[in-house]
Amino acid sequence: SILYLGAVAISGISGLDFTLSVFLLAIFSIFIALGGMKVVGYTSAIQVFFLVISGFIALFLSLKMIGGTEGISAGFHILKTETADHFHMIFKKDNPNYIDLPGLSVLLGGMWIANLNYWGCNQYITQRALGASLPVARKGILFAAFLKMLMPFIIVVPGIAMFYLNSHNLIDASLINSRNAEGVTIAESNKAYPALLTLLPSGIKGVTIAAFAATVVASLAAKVNSISTIFTLDIYKKIFNKEASESKLVGIGKITIVISTAIGILLTLGLGDTLMGEGKQGFQYIQEYTGFVSPGIFAMFLLGFFWKKTTSNAALFAMIGGFILSVILKFIPGLIDLQPLYHVGLAVPNAKGLFEIPFLDRMAIVFVLCMIGMYIISIIENRKGVKPNGLEIDASMFKTSTGFAVGSLIIIGLLVALYTMFW
Repeated sequence: SILYLGAVAISGISGLDFTLSVFLLAIFSIFIALGGMKVVGYTSAIQVFFLVISGFIALFLSLKMIGGTEGISAGFHILKTETADHFHMIFKKDNPNYIDLPGLSVLLGGMWIANLNYWGCNQYITQRALGASLPVARKGILFAAFLKMLMPFIIVVPGIAMFYLNSHNLIDASLINSRNAEGVTIAESNKAYPALLTLLPSGIKGVTIAAFAATVVASLAAKVNSISTIFTLDIYKKIFNKEASESKLVGIGKITIVISTAIGILLTLGLGDTLMGEGKQGFQYIQEYTGFVSPGIFAMFLLGFFWKKTTSNAALFAMIGGFILSVILKFIPGLIDLQPLYHVGLAVPNAKGLFEIPFLDRMAIVFVLCMIGMYIISIIENRKGVKPNGLEIDASMFKTSTGFAVGSLIIIGLLVALYTMFW
């Protein structure tokens, strides 16, 4: 998904062929990944500055195009007035986007599972924190949280502005629109950000494109680095060669990086358009299909970390059972009419007219079932005499500094304010 969406963006901005963009991004990511996480870290730190600056410039220019001579404040007012429905974050059941953002589940349901699993249980993310001391890692996480608070200004509002500009024919429609397999013209949401970057002045646009390409490459490098680490240490060393030397493991890791990148190229060219093209939202695709495994993984981490009676079989149930439950709930609309669940907001009609459980609600349901299943299995095995090897955790690790606590409260306050303003 990173490779496909990155190539779509680079191709749209630069005019390069899509396939060529895929290969260039993949090749550069291999070189970065072979340099290790330190290289990825430095690359990410440099590029984020340019992306944030260019994001604010794009916000200014897009609002200026809408407001005209009256300025950006008038542009924002026009945007809020004429695209008011795009500024709501909590949808009602009759909203066509409810299946993606199911009302209060955004605040109380599966959105928590998606976020906590991504930020707390994902090797791709946690390896950045694990490479630093605990105080430094916390500062990095807090800084990332403040950067996330900029997203409404440098991503969301400019995205809504691009929708307005495209629907009012104020930009070149070919930047966003394309034809699907049936020959119908559709707006490609995945092309909105690349189209936005074309509005930037020439010098700034060049720097931004370079920074954006570096972001994609760094993300790919971090992802394949994670794959390499997991395969080398958790599979190869534990199963195939327990006596492997350090140099041997490094070599296997490098081979894994190349092979996993090659597989990514094949999947991108073979399945990218089918899964994420033709008007589909790439980010939505990522969230939904990682949601097949994230509820079980998060349940396993949560109980495994905070309940010392959790057994290995209970964790295995969460991993395998969680995936099976997710698949069942995904495809059950074709077997059972879920319309009765509509009245409580747990099912809405999909594109085929079948009542389907929104994927965030599905994640919440699977998570609860995994937690219950793990609890029952652990209690039964505890009574049979099974003694789990619990983690030895130093309670002092959970004590935070005053600065971190204050920063966290500020973030929570900003989030509450945002949801209150744009409910």
